[in-house]
Amino acid sequence: MTRPADHPRVAPPRVGVLLVNLGTPDAPEPGAVRRYLAEFLSDRRVVEIPPLLWKPILHGVILRTRPRKSAHAYSQVWTEQGSPLAAITRAQAEALAGSWGDRVIVDHAMRYGRPAIADRIAALVEAGCDRILFAPLYPQYCAATTATANDIAFATLAGMRRQPALRTLPPYHDDPAYIAALAASVREGLARLEFAPDVLLASFHGMPERTLALGDPYHCHCLKTARLLGEALGRPVEVAFQSRFGRAKWLEPATETVLARLGGEGRGVAIFSPGFAADCLETLEEIEIRGRETFRAAGGRDFAYLPCLNAGETGIEMLRTIIGRELTGWLEAAA
Repeated sequence: MTRPADHPRVAPPRVGVLLVNLGTPDAPEPGAVRRYLAEFLSDRRVVEIPPLLWKPILHGVILRTRPRKSAHAYSQVWTEQGSPLAAITRAQAEALAGSWGDRVIVDHAMRYGRPAIADRIAALVEAGCDRILFAPLYPQYCAATTATANDIAFATLAGMRRQPALRTLPPYHDDPAYIAALAASVREGLARLEFAPDVLLASFHGMPERTLALGDPYHCHCLKTARLLGEALGRPVEVAFQSRFGRAKWLEPATETVLARLGGEGRGVAIFSPGFAADCLETLEEIEIRGRETFRAAGGRDFAYLPCLNAGETGIEMLRTIIGRELTGWLEAAA
Protein backbone atom coordinates (compact mmCIF):
# COMPACT_ATOMS: atom_id res chain seq x y z
CA MET A 1 0.00 0.00 0.00
CA THR A 2 1.32 3.43 -0.95
CA ARG A 3 1.45 5.91 1.92
CA PRO A 4 0.08 9.43 1.46
CA ALA A 5 2.76 11.99 0.64
CA ASP A 6 2.18 13.82 3.94
CA HIS A 7 2.36 10.64 6.09
CA PRO A 8 4.88 10.91 8.97
CA ARG A 9 8.10 8.96 8.57
CA VAL A 10 7.74 5.39 9.80
CA ALA A 11 10.90 3.67 10.96
CA PRO A 12 11.24 0.00 10.00
CA PRO A 13 10.08 -2.20 12.90
CA ARG A 14 12.90 -3.27 15.18
CA VAL A 15 13.35 -5.13 18.43
CA GLY A 16 15.30 -3.57 21.30
CA VAL A 17 17.29 -5.39 23.97
CA LEU A 18 18.16 -3.23 26.96
CA LEU A 19 20.74 -4.66 29.36
CA VAL A 20 20.36 -3.13 32.81
CA ASN A 21 22.69 -3.10 35.79
CA LEU A 22 22.73 -1.33 39.13
CA GLY A 23 24.67 1.83 38.41
CA THR A 24 27.75 3.79 39.34
CA PRO A 25 28.93 7.32 40.08
CA ASP A 26 30.25 9.35 37.16
CA ALA A 27 33.62 9.78 38.88
CA PRO A 28 35.46 8.53 41.99
CA GLU A 29 34.91 11.87 43.71
CA PRO A 30 32.82 12.73 46.78
CA GLY A 31 30.41 14.98 44.86
CA ALA A 32 29.65 12.37 42.20
CA VAL A 33 29.36 9.63 44.81
CA ARG A 34 27.00 11.79 46.88
CA ARG A 35 24.66 12.26 43.90
CA TYR A 36 24.72 8.54 43.17
CA LEU A 37 24.10 7.50 46.78
CA ALA A 38 21.29 10.04 47.15
CA GLU A 39 19.45 8.39 44.24
CA PHE A 40 20.28 4.85 45.28
CA LEU A 41 19.45 5.18 48.97
CA SER A 42 16.24 7.12 48.29
CA ASP A 43 14.76 4.10 46.51
CA ARG A 44 11.97 2.65 48.63
CA ARG A 45 12.75 -0.80 47.23
CA VAL A 46 16.30 -0.54 48.59
CA VAL A 47 15.63 1.02 51.99
CA GLU A 48 12.25 -0.03 53.35
CA ILE A 49 12.29 2.32 56.32
CA PRO A 50 9.45 4.88 56.47
CA PRO A 51 10.64 8.10 54.77
CA LEU A 52 9.92 10.25 57.84
CA LEU A 53 12.47 8.18 59.76
CA TRP A 54 14.92 7.54 56.93
CA LYS A 55 15.33 10.98 55.30
CA PRO A 56 16.90 12.69 58.36
CA ILE A 57 19.37 9.79 58.63
CA LEU A 58 20.15 9.82 54.91
CA HIS A 59 20.59 13.58 54.51
CA GLY A 60 21.79 14.37 58.02
CA VAL A 61 24.35 11.61 58.48
CA ILE A 62 24.98 9.23 55.57
CA LEU A 63 25.32 11.72 52.72
CA ARG A 64 27.59 13.87 54.88
CA THR A 65 30.03 11.11 55.80
CA ARG A 66 29.83 8.15 53.41
CA PRO A 67 30.64 9.80 50.02
CA ARG A 68 34.26 10.54 50.88
CA LYS A 69 34.90 7.01 52.11
CA SER A 70 33.12 5.46 49.12
CA ALA A 71 34.98 7.74 46.71
CA HIS A 72 38.27 6.42 48.07
CA ALA A 73 37.03 2.87 47.54
CA TYR A 74 35.99 3.65 43.96
CA SER A 75 39.37 5.27 43.25
CA GLN A 76 41.07 1.94 43.98
CA VAL A 77 39.22 0.14 41.18
CA TRP A 78 38.57 2.96 38.67
CA THR A 79 39.98 2.37 35.18
CA GLU A 80 40.80 4.44 32.11
CA GLN A 81 37.39 3.42 30.78
CA GLY A 82 35.72 4.62 33.99
CA SER A 83 33.87 2.53 36.53
CA PRO A 84 34.44 -1.21 35.98
CA LEU A 85 30.70 -1.86 36.15
CA ALA A 86 29.93 0.77 33.51
CA ALA A 87 32.77 -0.32 31.23
CA ILE A 88 31.92 -4.03 31.42
CA THR A 89 28.18 -3.53 30.94
CA ARG A 90 28.89 -1.39 27.89
CA ALA A 91 31.24 -4.10 26.59
CA GLN A 92 28.55 -6.75 27.11
CA ALA A 93 26.09 -4.75 25.01
CA GLU A 94 28.70 -4.21 22.31
CA ALA A 95 29.58 -7.92 22.25
CA LEU A 96 25.91 -8.87 21.83
CA ALA A 97 25.29 -6.36 19.03
CA GLY A 98 24.52 -8.13 15.79
CA SER A 99 23.75 -11.45 17.49
CA TRP A 100 20.19 -11.47 16.10
CA GLY A 101 20.60 -9.49 12.91
CA ASP A 102 20.35 -5.80 12.08
CA ARG A 103 16.69 -5.56 13.13
CA VAL A 104 17.67 -6.05 16.81
CA ILE A 105 19.32 -3.15 18.65
CA VAL A 106 21.23 -3.93 21.86
CA ASP A 107 21.73 -1.10 24.34
CA HIS A 108 22.49 -0.76 28.05
CA ALA A 109 21.33 1.35 30.98
CA MET A 110 21.77 1.76 34.72
CA ARG A 111 19.08 1.82 37.39
CA TYR A 112 20.92 4.64 39.16
CA GLY A 113 23.09 7.18 37.38
CA ARG A 114 23.79 7.17 33.66
CA PRO A 115 22.83 6.06 31.07
CA ALA A 116 19.33 6.28 32.54
CA ILE A 117 16.70 3.64 31.82
CA ALA A 118 14.09 6.17 30.67
CA ASP A 119 16.55 7.80 28.26
CA ARG A 120 17.59 4.54 26.65
CA ILE A 121 14.02 3.27 26.29
CA ALA A 122 13.17 6.54 24.54
CA ALA A 123 16.20 6.12 22.26
CA LEU A 124 15.18 2.58 21.33
CA VAL A 125 11.65 3.70 20.52
CA GLU A 126 13.00 6.58 18.42
CA ALA A 127 15.08 4.03 16.51
CA GLY A 128 11.92 2.12 15.61
CA CYS A 129 11.80 -0.50 18.35
CA ASP A 130 8.15 -1.40 18.90
CA ARG A 131 9.18 -4.40 21.01
CA ILE A 132 11.72 -4.17 23.84
CA LEU A 133 13.22 -6.93 25.96
CA PHE A 134 14.13 -5.30 29.26
CA ALA A 135 16.95 -7.38 30.74
CA PRO A 136 18.07 -6.71 34.33
CA LEU A 137 21.33 -8.65 34.71
CA TYR A 138 20.50 -10.13 38.11
CA PRO A 139 20.50 -13.94 38.05
CA GLN A 140 18.84 -14.17 41.47
CA TYR A 141 15.58 -12.21 41.77
CA CYS A 142 15.44 -9.58 44.48
CA ALA A 143 12.94 -6.77 44.94
CA ALA A 144 15.81 -4.36 45.64
CA THR A 145 17.45 -5.10 42.28
CA THR A 146 15.22 -6.75 39.66
CA ALA A 147 11.93 -5.25 40.81
CA THR A 148 13.13 -1.69 41.15
CA ALA A 149 14.65 -1.80 37.65
CA ASN A 150 11.37 -3.14 36.27
CA ASP A 151 9.50 -0.40 38.16
CA ILE A 152 11.38 2.29 36.23
CA ALA A 153 10.72 0.59 32.91
CA PHE A 154 6.99 0.36 33.61
CA ALA A 155 6.89 3.94 34.91
CA THR A 156 8.59 5.10 31.72
CA LEU A 157 5.94 3.41 29.60
CA ALA A 158 3.23 4.95 31.79
CA GLY A 159 4.28 8.38 30.54
CA MET A 160 4.27 7.45 26.86
CA ARG A 161 1.44 8.01 24.42
CA ARG A 162 2.56 5.19 22.13
CA GLN A 163 4.07 2.37 24.10
CA PRO A 164 6.28 -0.41 22.78
CA ALA A 165 5.52 -3.99 23.79
CA LEU A 166 7.67 -4.89 26.76
CA ARG A 167 9.06 -8.19 28.01
CA THR A 168 11.28 -8.56 31.06
CA LEU A 169 14.09 -11.08 31.44
CA PRO A 170 13.16 -13.60 34.17
CA PRO A 171 15.66 -14.51 36.91
CA TYR A 172 18.07 -17.13 35.63
CA HIS A 173 19.61 -18.44 38.87
CA ASP A 174 19.02 -22.08 37.92
CA ASP A 175 19.18 -21.83 34.14
CA PRO A 176 21.40 -24.61 32.74
CA ALA A 177 23.19 -22.11 30.50
CA TYR A 178 24.03 -19.90 33.48
CA ILE A 179 25.18 -22.78 35.68
CA ALA A 180 27.32 -24.19 32.85
CA ALA A 181 28.89 -20.76 32.27
CA LEU A 182 29.66 -20.34 35.97
CA ALA A 183 31.17 -23.81 36.17
CA ALA A 184 33.36 -23.18 33.13
CA SER A 185 34.47 -19.81 34.52
CA VAL A 186 35.33 -21.26 37.94
CA ARG A 187 37.25 -24.15 36.39
CA GLU A 188 39.25 -21.69 34.25
CA GLY A 189 39.97 -19.57 37.31
CA LEU A 190 41.08 -22.55 39.39
CA ALA A 191 43.36 -23.78 36.62
CA ARG A 192 45.30 -20.51 36.81
CA LEU A 193 45.95 -20.73 40.55
CA GLU A 194 49.25 -21.79 42.08
CA PHE A 195 47.47 -23.54 44.95
CA ALA A 196 44.55 -25.94 45.32
CA PRO A 197 41.86 -24.21 47.43
CA ASP A 198 40.27 -26.16 50.24
CA VAL A 199 37.09 -24.10 49.99
CA LEU A 200 35.08 -22.65 47.11
CA LEU A 201 33.14 -19.70 48.50
CA ALA A 202 30.28 -18.03 46.65
CA SER A 203 29.72 -14.53 48.02
CA PHE A 204 26.32 -13.04 47.17
CA HIS A 205 25.21 -9.50 47.90
CA GLY A 206 23.56 -9.34 51.30
CA MET A 207 19.96 -8.45 52.04
CA PRO A 208 18.16 -7.77 55.33
CA GLU A 209 16.86 -11.00 56.80
CA ARG A 210 13.33 -9.59 56.95
CA THR A 211 13.15 -9.65 53.13
CA LEU A 212 13.07 -13.45 53.30
CA ALA A 213 10.14 -13.39 55.74
CA LEU A 214 8.34 -10.90 53.49
CA GLY A 215 8.46 -13.34 50.57
CA ASP A 216 11.54 -12.27 48.59
CA PRO A 217 12.94 -15.45 46.91
CA TYR A 218 16.48 -14.08 46.78
CA HIS A 219 17.92 -16.24 49.58
CA CYS A 220 16.48 -19.40 48.04
CA HIS A 221 17.74 -18.44 44.59
CA CYS A 222 21.28 -17.94 45.94
CA LEU A 223 21.33 -21.29 47.70
CA LYS A 224 20.01 -23.07 44.61
CA THR A 225 22.65 -21.46 42.39
CA ALA A 226 25.39 -22.63 44.77
CA ARG A 227 23.94 -26.15 45.01
CA LEU A 228 23.65 -26.56 41.24
CA LEU A 229 27.11 -25.10 40.70
CA GLY A 230 28.55 -27.50 43.26
CA GLU A 231 26.92 -30.41 41.45
CA ALA A 232 28.35 -29.21 38.14
CA LEU A 233 31.84 -28.86 39.63
CA GLY A 234 31.67 -32.08 41.58
CA ARG A 235 32.55 -30.42 44.88
CA PRO A 236 30.66 -28.36 47.48
CA VAL A 237 30.31 -24.60 47.24
CA GLU A 238 29.90 -22.65 50.48
CA VAL A 239 27.65 -19.56 50.56
CA ALA A 240 28.14 -16.20 52.28
CA PHE A 241 26.57 -12.75 52.01
CA GLN A 242 28.49 -9.48 51.73
CA SER A 243 27.87 -5.70 51.73
CA ARG A 244 25.99 -5.29 54.98
CA PHE A 245 24.68 -1.85 55.82
CA GLY A 246 23.01 -0.46 58.94
CA ARG A 247 21.98 -2.21 62.14
CA ALA A 248 19.31 -4.57 60.86
CA LYS A 249 19.90 -8.32 60.95
CA TRP A 250 21.11 -9.48 57.54
CA LEU A 251 21.27 -12.83 55.82
CA GLU A 252 23.90 -15.12 57.30
CA PRO A 253 26.69 -16.04 57.23
CA ALA A 254 28.57 -12.81 56.56
CA THR A 255 31.37 -13.05 54.01
CA GLU A 256 33.76 -11.14 56.26
CA THR A 257 33.10 -13.55 59.14
CA VAL A 258 33.57 -16.63 56.95
CA LEU A 259 36.85 -15.30 55.52
CA ALA A 260 38.18 -14.58 59.00
CA ARG A 261 37.27 -18.12 60.11
CA LEU A 262 38.85 -19.76 57.07
CA GLY A 263 41.98 -17.66 57.48
CA GLY A 264 42.25 -18.62 61.13
CA GLU A 265 41.89 -22.29 60.21
CA GLY A 266 44.69 -22.01 57.66
CA ARG A 267 42.48 -23.16 54.80
CA GLY A 268 43.00 -21.97 51.24
CA VAL A 269 40.01 -20.26 49.64
CA ALA A 270 38.88 -19.32 46.15
CA ILE A 271 36.04 -16.81 46.35
CA PHE A 272 33.76 -15.62 43.57
CA SER A 273 30.55 -13.60 43.24
CA PRO A 274 28.01 -15.41 41.02
CA GLY A 275 25.25 -12.89 41.72
CA PHE A 276 27.12 -10.13 39.86
CA ALA A 277 27.05 -10.12 36.05
CA ALA A 278 30.03 -7.75 36.01
CA ASP A 279 32.88 -6.98 38.35
CA CYS A 280 32.32 -3.80 40.31
CA LEU A 281 33.11 -2.03 43.57
CA GLU A 282 31.55 -4.85 45.61
CA THR A 283 33.75 -7.50 44.03
CA LEU A 284 37.00 -5.71 43.21
CA GLU A 285 37.31 -3.54 46.31
CA GLU A 286 35.17 -5.25 48.94
CA ILE A 287 36.18 -8.84 48.13
CA GLU A 288 39.46 -8.84 46.22
CA ILE A 289 41.07 -6.08 48.31
CA ARG A 290 39.37 -5.89 51.71
CA GLY A 291 38.32 -9.54 51.77
CA ARG A 292 41.92 -10.58 51.16
CA GLU A 293 43.05 -8.27 53.98
CA THR A 294 40.52 -9.82 56.38
CA PHE A 295 41.62 -13.32 55.41
CA ARG A 296 45.33 -12.55 55.77
CA ALA A 297 44.86 -10.66 59.05
CA ALA A 298 43.28 -13.82 60.51
CA GLY A 299 46.36 -15.82 59.55
CA GLY A 300 45.35 -17.11 56.14
CA ARG A 301 47.80 -17.44 53.27
CA ASP A 302 46.21 -18.90 50.10
CA PHE A 303 43.47 -16.59 48.83
CA ALA A 304 42.17 -15.99 45.31
CA TYR A 305 39.31 -13.97 43.88
CA LEU A 306 37.84 -15.43 40.67
CA PRO A 307 36.35 -12.80 38.31
CA CYS A 308 32.71 -12.55 37.28
CA LEU A 309 31.54 -13.70 33.86
CA ASN A 310 31.89 -10.12 32.58
CA ALA A 311 32.20 -9.71 28.81
CA GLY A 312 34.24 -12.86 28.25
CA GLU A 313 33.23 -15.37 25.59
CA THR A 314 31.65 -17.75 28.12
CA GLY A 315 29.50 -15.06 29.72
CA ILE A 316 28.46 -13.50 26.40
CA GLU A 317 27.42 -16.86 24.97
CA MET A 318 25.32 -17.46 28.08
CA LEU A 319 23.60 -14.08 27.68
CA ARG A 320 23.09 -14.76 23.99
CA THR A 321 21.34 -18.03 24.90
CA ILE A 322 18.99 -16.77 27.59
CA ILE A 323 18.17 -13.51 25.79
CA GLY A 324 17.63 -15.27 22.48
CA ARG A 325 15.15 -17.57 24.19
CA GLU A 326 13.13 -14.60 25.42
CA LEU A 327 13.10 -13.07 21.94
CA THR A 328 11.27 -16.07 20.51
CA GLY A 329 8.46 -14.91 18.25
CA TRP A 330 9.69 -11.35 18.12
CA LEU A 331 12.63 -12.14 15.84
CA GLU A 332 10.28 -13.66 13.29
CA ALA A 333 7.97 -10.65 13.47
CA ALA A 334 10.87 -8.23 12.99
CA ALA A 335 12.04 -10.20 9.94
